[in-house]
Amino acid sequence: MLAGIAVLASSAANAGTTTGKIRLSLNENSFGPSPRVRHAIEAELAHLNRYVNEDEANALATQIAALERVAPAQVVIGDVLGPLGVHLGLGRSGGGNVVYSTPGYTELTDAGAAVGVVGRGIALNAALENDLPALAGAIDAQTLAVSLVNPHNPSGTVNAVDAFDAFIRTASSRALVIVDEAYLEYDDAFERRTAVRLVREGLNVLVFRTLAKAYGLAGLPIGYAIAPAPLAAELRAAGISSPHTLDRLAVAAARAALGDQGHVQLVRQAIAVQRGRIHRTLDRLGWRHSDSQADFVFFAPPDPDRLRQRFAAAGIAIGRPFPPLDRWVRITVGTPRETDRVLAILA
Repeated sequence: MLAGIAVLASSAANAGTTTGKIRLSLNENSFGPSPRVRHAIEAELAHLNRYVNEDEANALATQIAALERVAPAQVVIGDVLGPLGVHLGLGRSGGGNVVYSTPGYTELTDAGAAVGVVGRGIALNAALENDLPALAGAIDAQTLAVSLVNPHNPSGTVNAVDAFDAFIRTASSRALVIVDEAYLEYDDAFERRTAVRLVREGLNVLVFRTLAKAYGLAGLPIGYAIAPAPLAAELRAAGISSPHTLDRLAVAAARAALGDQGHVQLVRQAIAVQRGRIHRTLDRLGWRHSDSQADFVFFAPPDPDRLRQRFAAAGIAIGRPFPPLDRWVRITVGTPRETDRVLAILA
């Protein structure tokens, strides 16, 4: 396995950048997608004059269903979160609210705002995790959904499995629970943590995944949701996951990437090594940091403005501020060479 990680790192280093700058701001996978993706894209170039048809979309849904151990009817492919926010708002006259953790990823609530959805942001707890008791207390008769990111963005933290499961079981009896697991593939406890387990049990839960992160397809973005079959059918009837809305190259890339779970495992281990290097340096410096399980670190330096200036001067882009945690800094975990550059600045 160590040899595989070395090959992965070497391949990423040789790819380099066209500008000489390093982008560690958007939580992209610096190691890139499976080598199978390139071959799949090249094979599909001859068919760019054709829309994705229903059979091709169904083939991807069937592959996802087998991977997630659900029925194909429970899979919704595409850019789900934004359309879902609109769909939730349109489903209730006068709108309603979506309870979520703040600061956080707000695509769902931002999209829903156009049709009257009100975002009800709940601050993270002292460990920068989803504050489950506070989130539960914010649910009321007007709540359309509870939206959680686990691991959370920007903190990278995960909630304890037992507490998270208990929260979902209770909350899902009152409203739809949406769990965005964009970064969960970076966690060694993926199978034990994923809320897809609860979808399989029939709870009112929708889990979203994107292939833009651990699978390395940020340039060909595609994602999918796992949901109860009635909800999935409702979303498809609303036009979400229509085959003609899908990108042919993204579908081909997704099938190749999902088919190479060994590559994802290598990426997970490579990121863990580099993330550990950064965390150990932060510990030596005495700077507080979150317990990130994602492909980024989140920490509080003594002088964040000066540190940001130093990264900018070195040609390294890092994450934007996340109010109200303005004095915290988020940096994507990159390749060994990129991590060397980061550590040199931190030191």
